[in-house]
Amino acid sequence: MADNRFTDEIAVTLNLSPRQVNAVIQLFEEGCTIPFIARYRKEAHGNLDEVQIASIQEQLTYHRELEARRETILSSIIQQGKLTEALKEKILACTKRAELEDLYLPYRPKRRTRAMIAREKGLQPLADRILEQALTGDPLAEAEAFVSPEKELFDPQTVLKGARDIVAEAISENSEVRRFAREYLAKHGMVRSEVVEPQPTEPTKFEQYYDFEEPVAAIPSHRFLALKRGEAEGILRVSLLVDGDAPVQFATETFGMRTGAWADQLQLAAKDAYRRLIAPSVELDVAVVLKQQSDRAAVDVFAENLRHLLLQAPWGERFVVGIDPGIRTGCKCVALDSTGKFLRNITIYPSQSQQKEIEATVELLKLVAQYHPYAIAIGNGTAGRETERFVRQALKRSGKSDIIVVSVNEAGASVYSASPVARDEFPELDLTVRGAISIGRRLQDPLSELVKIDPKAIGVGQYQHDVNQTLLASKLDEVVISCVNNVGVELNTASVPLLTRVSGIGSALAKRIVEHRNANGAFRSRGELLRVSGLGAKTFEQCAGFLRIRESQNPLDRSAVHPERYALVEQMAKDVGVSLEQLVGNQEAINRIQVNHYVGETVGKLTVEDILKELKKPGRDPRAVFEPPAFREDVCTIEDVHPGMKLEGIVTNVTAFGAFVDIGVHQDGLVHVSELSDRFVRDPSEVVKAGDKLTVRVLDVDVARRRISLSARSAPKGNAKPAQTGGQRFSKPMRSAPRPTSTFSNNPFAGL
Repeated sequence: MADNRFTDEIAVTLNLSPRQVNAVIQLFEEGCTIPFIARYRKEAHGNLDEVQIASIQEQLTYHRELEARRETILSSIIQQGKLTEALKEKILACTKRAELEDLYLPYRPKRRTRAMIAREKGLQPLADRILEQALTGDPLAEAEAFVSPEKELFDPQTVLKGARDIVAEAISENSEVRRFAREYLAKHGMVRSEVVEPQPTEPTKFEQYYDFEEPVAAIPSHRFLALKRGEAEGILRVSLLVDGDAPVQFATETFGMRTGAWADQLQLAAKDAYRRLIAPSVELDVAVVLKQQSDRAAVDVFAENLRHLLLQAPWGERFVVGIDPGIRTGCKCVALDSTGKFLRNITIYPSQSQQKEIEATVELLKLVAQYHPYAIAIGNGTAGRETERFVRQALKRSGKSDIIVVSVNEAGASVYSASPVARDEFPELDLTVRGAISIGRRLQDPLSELVKIDPKAIGVGQYQHDVNQTLLASKLDEVVISCVNNVGVELNTASVPLLTRVSGIGSALAKRIVEHRNANGAFRSRGELLRVSGLGAKTFEQCAGFLRIRESQNPLDRSAVHPERYALVEQMAKDVGVSLEQLVGNQEAINRIQVNHYVGETVGKLTVEDILKELKKPGRDPRAVFEPPAFREDVCTIEDVHPGMKLEGIVTNVTAFGAFVDIGVHQDGLVHVSELSDRFVRDPSEVVKAGDKLTVRVLDVDVARRRISLSARSAPKGNAKPAQTGGQRFSKPMRSAPRPTSTFSNNPFAGL
């Protein structure tokens, strides 16, 4: 039975039907994974995508944690003997963590406070007089009765101050007052930053924030994270500011301030409560929410970039040579067969002397002649462009210009080469050779190679070291799993890291699958997976559809058709009068299949349509066709780049403020969001994705700061001035942000 306690709330939050939410929760409780639910249980949940299914899982986790906290709070208040029916109803009605904590605040065990001390001195009756807002009486005269030097109550003013401490605490613990103050700050407050004195004498990345403010409700995630980084590095002081008059007025109205003699005392208590007790707390609350939302936005940017990077077009199963460039230590060259198997390695030193260059040419051409690679992959790090130029010249002289030379993003290759995965694969090889192997394999199949690396090491995010690392790791892992299962995995060649990401498998089982394969030879059918120790029927259900066996006698084992539907496909073949082998890939025969004829209680229309699509193009790789980038040979360093140049590059990173583009000079240039298109663009991902080829124009080059400003807009005509660019923004201090765009809802606490 599905846990449907939170179905309605989740459905409203995500704008889904309760039936859809309940179906997904039921599938989760049955042990199903997100890729499996999205791909093979469409009828159950109404064709939700992976993002929607993951959101249901996230909301379910949140509500279960909220419920656990609610039970803890109720238990605590019951133990104190203070739970009333009205309070219980309020606690049970809470749907947000912050509101729940506000209700618990008066009952939370706390350190000794000024209000506690005042109560111990017997001032509660006088505090009650302030709270009653009586129309008669003289506060000073009544306070006189509480004067007691033994209790350090030396005069009426001291007495009233103590009574106000009690009132201030009562005001600060009122959930409605706290809610109003929090939301008022979120809607009307300002984020303020200033430079910490003494001001740095050298240029920093935070100069535009030395005297800066922007509305809390409008500040974009990347700007808030930049402020927090500046604060962490001791350069900036960041604060949240708001006019406190409105929260104080709300507090006095909530506590029924009247025009009598006690009104001034309540007013003073409310001001003290806000300044001393409420403001520091709600400012922290809002700052935490801003950080959480900024983290989530940054993580989403990283995840989207990673998805496009993982799904880059593969070169395919062809022989390649991978080169990890180097100057002092030389260039490590490896030959790989069509499956990525390591064959041989050499080290050449083309940049050390003319004689060494000649020797390097001879050695490289020998390697090429021996293994006949279709392409040579060169890492884009230090000496990458120089090595690329050398290789092209060597191939040209030898008449082998038909071999493609490709610059490959080597981010994370060094992390892989020193990792346990690399040591297990190549225990006898030097880590620099392992790095060259990784570079070559990235060209053959980026996804299969990049899954071996911690996604954070690939470096395609913004402020990735500043965000919540648990959230980041979870989201990136979700993306990797999604990409792997979207593409599918060849069971007989997949590595342990790749199999680990397949729906339902995990690392321990992935190792057993590889061990079984090594001991018994290649799998001949999907069904043989059930012979692997520890792989039961439920795991088989979850993973089988995402695994491919190219050499299987059953053509469906090469496709995304799930084994649970093999009998259905066999019946389709029989009904149209062809064999199963003749049906797969046969457009004419497949077009004769009537979808509705196979729809029943256990099989829906969506499933049948998916099967027919797969039969038309079985095992088709969803990734694009590979096209090598073309960098200018005369542009190798930042010193070669000049304003006005038109260059072709590869988008390496898309952020909230623009896109970074590799133009082949070891330093990515920035295309600010205002320069990405001739039309207005709010979100850079609307225009470009990581891995896209992009033609850009150089606007500005700051060699000292290693910054290149680029534009993807049409060149200005006549005497028209180009729009302000990322390069101009680098050095120009900014008091407040131009054209701020809100990345948050009107109520920043809506998701808490």
